[in-house]
Amino acid sequence: MNIVNPATEEIIATVKEDDSKSLAHKRNLLKMGQKDWASKTLQQRILIIEKFYNLLGVEIERLAAVLTSEVGKPLLQSRNEINGARGRVRWMLDHASQYLSDEIVTDTPELKEQISYDPLGIVCNISAWNYPYLVGVNVFVPALLAGNAVMYKPSEYATLTGLEIEKLLKQAGLPDEVFKVAIGAKETGEHLLDMNFDGYFFTGSYKTGKYIYERVAPKMVPCQLELGGKDPLYVADDVKDIAAVAAATADGAFYNNGQSCCAVERIYVHEKVYDDYIAAFVATVQSWEIGAPTDADVYLGALTRKEQIEVLEQQIKDALQHGALLLTGGKRKGQKGNYFEPTVLVNVTNHMKVMQEESFGPIIGIMKVNDDTEATYLMQDTVYGLTAAVYSESMDRAKRILSQMDSGTGYWNCCDRVSAGLPWSGRRHSGIGATLSHQGLRAFTKPKAWHFRA
Repeated sequence: MNIVNPATEEIIATVKEDDSKSLAHKRNLLKMGQKDWASKTLQQRILIIEKFYNLLGVEIERLAAVLTSEVGKPLLQSRNEINGARGRVRWMLDHASQYLSDEIVTDTPELKEQISYDPLGIVCNISAWNYPYLVGVNVFVPALLAGNAVMYKPSEYATLTGLEIEKLLKQAGLPDEVFKVAIGAKETGEHLLDMNFDGYFFTGSYKTGKYIYERVAPKMVPCQLELGGKDPLYVADDVKDIAAVAAATADGAFYNNGQSCCAVERIYVHEKVYDDYIAAFVATVQSWEIGAPTDADVYLGALTRKEQIEVLEQQIKDALQHGALLLTGGKRKGQKGNYFEPTVLVNVTNHMKVMQEESFGPIIGIMKVNDDTEATYLMQDTVYGLTAAVYSESMDRAKRILSQMDSGTGYWNCCDRVSAGLPWSGRRHSGIGATLSHQGLRAFTKPKAWHFRA
């Protein structure tokens, strides 16, 4: 399997894909290693993951260069991702004992009631390419802390990063038979679905997540899905610093080339501030540097997947055919590499593809609304439910709107952010289950009730 640099279209590595035989061998090794790993104390497991956390910091420049070479994001954003992942790992390390240790529910001379959190066993983690460190540590770190063994399948677009993660974990002292990388694309994923694991955790698109959920259902094991979104954002008429809000929300829409599950994908702006907001938003977008992700001042590098460019082009074509106005961008950039201009569309409606179907690229539709009621109605008009955001001077006003959103996360005066202490979860087509927070630590366990009567 060839690994291609999306910025240069050059082959940067060739790796051997796993087949059913090699995957079965890796799974057998995991089965043998998991019991020993689970028998270690929680503190022993924490110490090993602590070393992994430290190594991420020591090796950050090399790891960022590898990540940028295979996914196309600017080096600064690769460093940001690794530092962000370290922050999440730090939170898990600091709270693992609190949430993975046994709990005493009742403690009297006559009766003791207790909950233990046992590992699932062998976890299959089918991960994503857009933030391989961030979405990776959401799953394999708490899984390992809880005493599981992990079969980790990085996206075929982030294979080298997956191998670097495995290398660092082993360097930190993780036994070889506790973490294995499954290398390959769709066929490798199919083999994993055919095998028996004690839990499946997938990050990716709704279409693939639905397929995995249906395939895994007969196994009667946990299957958690972190899927896509069409996240809405509303700018109310009471915002004071329009330029600052425009800059922040543009970043929320276009950071990492818009290739974020929780990127802002639909913006609704109150008519009273609409014109000023649009002017500031477009000025921000047009100020960004597009180019080689290894250049220091670049904000937008190459898209990771060449195929996504056609999706963006189709959404733009559909919008323009139905009356939208293109303010900037709208086409590929350059002769080589997966570059696409950041695109801003106005005069859009919720009937257009760009306002209904996940874009996962540097494109945004912005719509003028009359009031909060109209904004709330339009924001709710989606099959997804990952995040929703409101910018307003009033927290009460924002909470009133956000409480009506069937989304896993609500933002007031912020967007496109994740906190390790809060659950990361989607609703409806955006997924099932939660990572991060204490719920994410316990997602990789089976609770067991203990009754001790004197």
